[in-house]
Amino acid sequence: MGIAIQIDNLIKSYGVNTVIKDISFAVNCGEIFALLGTNGAGKTTILECIEGIRKYDSGNITVNGNIGVQLQSSSLPANIKAIEAYQLVCKWNKAQANLELFNVFKLAQLKNKQYKEMSTGQKRRLHLALALIGNPDIIFLDEPTAGLDVEGRVFLHAQIRKLKEQGKTIIMASHDMAEVESLCDRITILKDGKIAFIGTTTELTSEMEDQCRIHIKTERPLKNADYEQGYWVFTSVNIGDTLLELLQICKQTQNTVLDVKIERATLEQRFMDIAREGKS
Repeated sequence: MGIAIQIDNLIKSYGVNTVIKDISFAVNCGEIFALLGTNGAGKTTILECIEGIRKYDSGNITVNGNIGVQLQSSSLPANIKAIEAYQLVCKWNKAQANLELFNVFKLAQLKNKQYKEMSTGQKRRLHLALALIGNPDIIFLDEPTAGLDVEGRVFLHAQIRKLKEQGKTIIMASHDMAEVESLCDRITILKDGKIAFIGTTTELTSEMEDQCRIHIKTERPLKNADYEQGYWVFTSVNIGDTLLELLQICKQTQNTVLDVKIERATLEQRFMDIAREGKS
């Protein structure tokens, strides 16, 4: 397994604000690699630096292979037809303008439809088809299924898995933890312009295998707890002891318990724990 992308000591600033702070990592050939982080963490900036569409201040980026980039929703003119966009990108890539990708992504019947008239799902399929023109080795996907219904997401996930089976390297940014857990070989979590974690999703959640979250709804607030969607939330490695203690506190304070839910720690929770670390 070779290296598809090598990043060493990358630094990027916007004015006095340094958004990428001396980041280094490598992406292996043939893997699906995710960049995660809250809004403003630097995911899109890193992707754009690798793609060559944004200059960076210092560091080195090595890309071993030709790339394909998924367009964003605002990247195409509103009145352009799907077939016109396809032919235009083929020309840019000096690729043959056959309709094979149109058939793969169920776009053949939409070829004369204007971009502004396409649904979100149709646009996402078009974006991925355009990214694959020229048979790239490395494919960049930025929130590839954002705004899609279940059917659209399942279809695009299947296409992404097929690309991996073909040996393509895929770098994606996503806020969808279920999508990341389902598709990705490795992830990196960005926080404040630095890498807070890099590895597999199993490695990320392994330290939390014994942890659970107790959601308890009461008439009045409970101390020392997060509040999420109407429930006070406690993290514990011993469900029985923690739950018994909470129920005793509620009984002693005559705070009526309305509901209790228990869930095992998830990738999303671990991600949020890392994102919140160091915050008061």
